[in-house]
Amino acid sequence: MFLISGPDLVLAACKAGIVGAFPTPNARPIDMLDAWMKQITEGLAQARDEEQQPKTPLGPWCANLVTHSSNVRLPEDLELIAKYQPPLVVTALGSPKPAINAVQAYGGQVFADVTSITLAKKAVAAGADGLACVSAGAGGHTGTLSPFAFVSAVREFFDGPIVVGGAISDGWGVAGAIACGADYVYMGTRFIPVVESMAAQAFKQMVVDCTVDDLIVSAGITGTPASWLKPSLRALGIDPDNMPAAPERQYDSSKPIAARKWVDVWAAGQGLGSIKAIESVATVVDRLALEYAQATTRMEGLRYPC
Repeated sequence: MFLISGPDLVLAACKAGIVGAFPTPNARPIDMLDAWMKQITEGLAQARDEEQQPKTPLGPWCANLVTHSSNVRLPEDLELIAKYQPPLVVTALGSPKPAINAVQAYGGQVFADVTSITLAKKAVAAGADGLACVSAGAGGHTGTLSPFAFVSAVREFFDGPIVVGGAISDGWGVAGAIACGADYVYMGTRFIPVVESMAAQAFKQMVVDCTVDDLIVSAGITGTPASWLKPSLRALGIDPDNMPAAPERQYDSSKPIAARKWVDVWAAGQGLGSIKAIESVATVVDRLALEYAQATTRMEGLRYPC
């Protein structure tokens, strides 16, 4: 959800009863991150005060930290994490270790993004509370493993909470992830074309209009393999059939976003084919719940008699 999720999307997600998350590099400079976290915490506090017995319990909010060594702003991000205390923190593109002491000290949980069994074992050894298994089909910095193989292998050495991400855009996919052993799912692409996201209108419409055939996985933009929308590449004069060589990885959140080459290159995951319209978060979540119920009912009906 890089450059997609901000306070409006986070608050809408939490009010709909799911986790609302955003990458801290979305907010630059650091003063903006402070303002965003203040807006989120105050918005959730107000929602609790206004509705003492909400029909849908508020979901927790989550901050996504880039812990790669090139992110020199990480210590400042961690200071704000300690100040505003998001219940969940996800670490990406590096070890979860820098975040663990600060987050666990106030009772929060750290989930580590992992794309391989080796990285999963390292995250567990570092003390991560949970793992986010980024699997094949995920948008942005994607994985290569089947979620079925990934979760099964991780369950052999980790009994904590597992999130699985990769091409999940409807309630049927959520049910499939839970059935294979995960506890939660990542959904990014599904929430690009929502009213509350920061995505440009053209980006939202591109996600609605495109299919899986319009995606390419390449490290040529950020240095890490990621899933990109071909029309957005062509719009910038980049040939999807002749991608540039991978640049040196650089994830420094202290640098301004303007004029960075990835600003207008848009990412999406393989679940975009099921997205048909630009809608509100609440509408999307209601449909996900209905589809999940339909999927679990179907699975129950397929049980063989004992």
